[in-house]
Amino acid sequence: MAIRIAATTMALLAGTTLALAHGDVAPQPVDTAALPDVGEEWLIENPYRDQGMEVWQEAVDIGASGYNQNCARCHGLGAVSGGLAPDLRYLEAEEYGDEWYMERYRFGYTQNGITKMPAFDELLGQKAGWAIRTYIETRPDDVAMEDVTPELKGIRDQLLGWAEDAAGADPDGVKAQLAEIAEGIETLSGAPLADSVAYRAAFQIDGSAEGYKLAAETLTIGLSAAQ
Repeated sequence: MAIRIAATTMALLAGTTLALAHGDVAPQPVDTAALPDVGEEWLIENPYRDQGMEVWQEAVDIGASGYNQNCARCHGLGAVSGGLAPDLRYLEAEEYGDEWYMERYRFGYTQNGITKMPAFDELLGQKAGWAIRTYIETRPDDVAMEDVTPELKGIRDQLLGWAEDAAGADPDGVKAQLAEIAEGIETLSGAPLADSVAYRAAFQIDGSAEGYKLAAETLTIGLSAAQ
């Protein structure tokens, strides 16, 4: 564990020195009304990690929006860094990683008088910060996604067929198949559950043609983004 922490820290610090300047980008507000309050005092550990699936999913969804509006420009779409900024997916989903993340989120980062990352504490608030953190830590491992891509494409094609003709459809069977795939997809942060397209598609299947189509679209978009 000590080796992993040291390696992660070195990678993050190295990436920070190359981060693009944020100073010319206006932060976009994040609607966190649906999330539980976290109090006035700033926390050092993600409060949305262990509050049940409903809160977790809400935090992921809100965090995805907040991340894409405020962080993706430098840290990459889907939190996949292009090398100019730290790849936050590797930040451990535990107190150590939370502290590092929140330090940067609250106070930003300046190098040689140039703002590489603004302070988001007063701009977005604590709830938005932890929602973004939840989204980041649940990004699936690229390699794990590549391994299951052929199987997911097969399921996608099957769902598209059922959307046109549901004769012989087995929604419970394919949901179980997707759930099993989702359980095998790990995160790079060590978080126990990855917010993968397999996970999302499984919950969209309700036995209706619209549900099959929606799940197929989720798989198509997710698999395209992973390539």
